[in-house]
Amino acid sequence: MTAPHEPGTGGAPVRRFKDPAYQPQAATLGELRERIDVLDAQIVALMAQRALCVRDATRFKLDEFQVAAPARQAQVFARVRALAAAHENSFPGLSDIVESAYRALVAGFIAGEGRFFHDTERLTP
Repeated sequence: MTAPHEPGTGGAPVRRFKDPAYQPQAATLGELRERIDVLDAQIVALMAQRALCVRDATRFKLDEFQVAAPARQAQVFARVRALAAAHENSFPGLSDIVESAYRALVAGFIAGEGRFFHDTERLTP
């Protein structure tokens, strides 16, 4: 019995989808990983932009409840779930994955915003 090992990145596929309409995204695993790395860089850059918006949103909040904004959270989760649903045909379950990722993302941003909230002061009219 051989020990398990990671797949090579330069070889040909060893499996195929039964669906004859399936369109491969790349010829090798290495090419796919390169595309994923590029996408990850773009995703992180977009998350950094989102983080700046979240930080700035702190200026508009009066208290910790407003920082948490549970109604806004629900809106975000429903919206990203609906956006992901448009892609369910190519990746069933994507809505669940996206919502789960956003729940973790939003929790992290709220924690960060909570720290920024303590670094602000209330304006006097």
